[in-house]
Amino acid sequence: MSKINQLTDYMQENNLSMVFTDNPDTVAYYTNYFSDPHERLLALVVFLDETVLLVPKLEENESRELSSADRVIGYKDEENPWQALQQIIKAQNVLVESVGIETDQLVVDRYYKLRGLLPAAVFHSITSEIQNQKVIKTTEEIDIMHEAGKLADRALEVGMSTLRTGVTETEVVAAIEYDMKKQGVSDMSFDTMVLFGDHAASPHGTPGDRQLKPGELVLFDLGVVWKGYTSDVTRTVAYGDVDDDIKEIYSVVLKAQLSAQDNVRPGMTAEKLDESARNVIEEAGHGDYFTHRLGHGLGQSVHEYPNISPGSETVLKSGMCFSIEPGIYIENKAGIRIEDCVTLTDKGAVSFTSTSKEWTVIPVK
Repeated sequence: MSKINQLTDYMQENNLSMVFTDNPDTVAYYTNYFSDPHERLLALVVFLDETVLLVPKLEENESRELSSADRVIGYKDEENPWQALQQIIKAQNVLVESVGIETDQLVVDRYYKLRGLLPAAVFHSITSEIQNQKVIKTTEEIDIMHEAGKLADRALEVGMSTLRTGVTETEVVAAIEYDMKKQGVSDMSFDTMVLFGDHAASPHGTPGDRQLKPGELVLFDLGVVWKGYTSDVTRTVAYGDVDDDIKEIYSVVLKAQLSAQDNVRPGMTAEKLDESARNVIEEAGHGDYFTHRLGHGLGQSVHEYPNISPGSETVLKSGMCFSIEPGIYIENKAGIRIEDCVTLTDKGAVSFTSTSKEWTVIPVK
């Protein structure tokens, strides 16, 4: 069954007259056309027997060529896209009584404009349904994500080869992203993270002009967007010799990561998967320093459903793709995180990335 047919079947079962989404990832999921329209309106309008893509005029020709929508309507910058949307709805010649929207994505201003066009309609959240449709990846989607994973492995290799005494975090980031551009990668999944020493003690630290010194850890967290899908990987390596207690902390993080990745199976809850890694860290006495969830889903976006965290009762299923990324962060000392993103099969997890997770020491240059 095609993706759009899944959606229209859901609409029929739930008596929805129309679905509206302006989320670029969702538009791409159902039409194969991705665009970041910035402040302009890009919207997919789904009726039971027709899908209409509303796009800025400057994207009209490309979207006609690439999208699977039944119709593409373009509007000029001086035109009001909401009037164009009103005409699209009128052309259906049906009474729109109920509308499905992504309540986690639609901003309030646009929600009010949509309600203004359909004052008698009842609006329903279809966020969870779209999440459930997206969460099980097709073979084609998984194949693309493996390609994105291989590029992330290359990015790690480039980053590690760039390490030398005195190099700054931002210089390493620049080397990685320059090489990715040469490989045909137009966008990274998120801002590439390269953090030295105690700077990595902030899980979402920002690379700066910090210079690398011998005896420090280096944390890489990066990914690419490839053919509309993302990758995400984290590795932590030593630059020269480091203290034994740092090595011990690394071994705890590695044990936690492997415990989760090696033992995850369909039918396990997300909470239990998180627990399998968290218990290792807590038993080693570092529980207070693992300050985030174990992982997140990924696909077209680098942060998708499911949420791998304490309290999440989501049942993991074959075909889901998510990260497994435990970490220990000690202020003024070090931050260590190890992450693979995996696809879950009936036999367990298959990683999209293959860079070694064993303790790695980069020789001082």
